[in-house]
Amino acid sequence: MKVANCTSLLTEEQLENLNKSIQEVPIRSVSQLFKVLSDETRVKIAHALTIEEELCVCDIAELVEASVASASHHLRTLKKHGLAKTRQEGKHIYYSLDDHHVHELIKMAVEHTEELEG
Repeated sequence: MKVANCTSLLTEEQLENLNKSIQEVPIRSVSQLFKVLSDETRVKIAHALTIEEELCVCDIAELVEASVASASHHLRTLKKHGLAKTRQEGKHIYYSLDDHHVHELIKMAVEHTEELEG
């Protein structure tokens, strides 16, 4: 039911269809994804992985000016939430973004922010 005195041009049927579409989206999971990316260090890591397809933990630690333990913690968080994946080669673990969706999400967020600030 529409709010009294609403001047919207949408019909109640359109609002109902819109509401159904919203209900079909995993809103909580999408919200969690953005919570994970609300950390500056994790955004730096994700952005670095849009530039270099794959990086080892020690390189990431150097890039974000953190200890290997701290970088590993952030990388585990990104992996846990489906934003990063790993590949092991001997004793070394390499991280990359999980798929092209994550790559594009980070890339678009950076471009959008640059436009806002530029």
